[in-house]
Amino acid sequence: MSDELQEKKCTPCEGGTQPLDKERIDKLLPQVPGWQVDDDGKRIVRRFEFKGFYKTMAFINAMAWVANREAHHPDFEAGYNFCRVTFQTHAIDGLSENDFICAAKLNALLDD
Repeated sequence: MSDELQEKKCTPCEGGTQPLDKERIDKLLPQVPGWQVDDDGKRIVRRFEFKGFYKTMAFINAMAWVANREAHHPDFEAGYNFCRVTFQTHAIDGLSENDFICAAKLNALLDD
């Protein structure tokens, strides 16, 4: 289902654009398994877990590559065997389709 999102490219989002409404978020969220909307509805978050530091860092490097290609960058925190990723479109103080596109592309990094 997230294949459609994976095929899209992020588009520049300027201030003045409205964040996605709850109805649109509810339609996009099932397309990015493992991601959750935070309590205020302005961010999507996922915790990725790995078997060791090297795999965690490999994921972070791949995430950086995706973020730079899409020109849409997440906030993240990492430790030995995890990376918690948060997407939000800061220019609009909420969620845009770009957040879901990038989430789908990160999920694809883990597909076997």
